[in-house]
Amino acid sequence: MTPLRKHSILRRVKDITLSTTLSIALLNGTVLLQSCGGSNDAETEQSDQTASSDQFGKGVRTYITETSPGNFKITDEVQVDPKQAGAIVNYADGHRDTLSVQAAKRLVQSDSSTSRYFNNPSTYHHGSGLSSVLLWGSLGYMLGRSTTPRFSNEQQYRSGVYSSPQTYERANRVGSTITSSRISRPSGGRSGFFGGGRSRGASS
Repeated sequence: MTPLRKHSILRRVKDITLSTTLSIALLNGTVLLQSCGGSNDAETEQSDQTASSDQFGKGVRTYITETSPGNFKITDEVQVDPKQAGAIVNYADGHRDTLSVQAAKRLVQSDSSTSRYFNNPSTYHHGSGLSSVLLWGSLGYMLGRSTTPRFSNEQQYRSGVYSSPQTYERANRVGSTITSSRISRPSGGRSGFFGGGRSRGASS
């Protein structure tokens, strides 16, 4: 009987050891999954904040006129509160559209003639359509255009979207005000008002 009893005891010890090992493995797996999940959530949150647009303390309202079918010029720009920023477009057929900053941003970032500026700058070709005028006017800074020049002929691009040299000169002052009011991204890639500071900005 003694050998049987010893065998029974050894089997129970093995069963307990196996059960304990499985339990520890399962617990470690749960902790690992929770850790990974928390990391992914944090990365997603940071990515969402990084993707958000820059904020500006001052805004601009841009007045645009279609001078001929498909060709547009900026006839005036005035400084406004950021909540009132946007564009008013007068078309050749007599109708008028009012574009919010969000609507104008969607246009320039999706239109084939201007989306290259954001996605593949080396292939960008300047045009005279509505999206190009929105991008290169002072409102363009609020639509995602860099305050740091990306092309050697940016001054030509900017001046070409205005109806006259006088309009361009006035717009230059407005553009300088807009860029100097840009709320800088804080370190770590986050954007918006989280940083609380203002960047020096680039003059137009």
